[in-house]
Amino acid sequence: MQRNDFLLEWHGDAIVVAPSGSAESLEWTGVEQAADLVFGQVRDREVPLVVFDLGDLQYFGSVFMAMLLRCHKLLKYAGGELVLANVGANAKELLRLTGLDTLWAIYDTRDQALEAIGA
Repeated sequence: MQRNDFLLEWHGDAIVVAPSGSAESLEWTGVEQAADLVFGQVRDREVPLVVFDLGDLQYFGSVFMAMLLRCHKLLKYAGGELVLANVGANAKELLRLTGLDTLWAIYDTRDQALEAIGA
């Protein structure tokens, strides 16, 4: 995993994580590293809020889902929240088939996601 696989932007109290297309090929060895990169940015927040903007991803597989689950676990443990935005049709179907669409709120746009979590 390279640091430029993920663009990180602060919006008030929330951080937006925008994976680049290269994140689609994230390898198993990068799952913990990617999750730690994201969580490291919000670790000291009273309520860590993270929006994953998936607009640049055409698809993602089990490795990327594992990274999202790892981030989710770290954030929930810290009392925070992870939501998704700009999820394409194929990714929405994958999330639905795996039941993960019930774990995370999914918003059509980044702005809707930020507004929903109060950022």
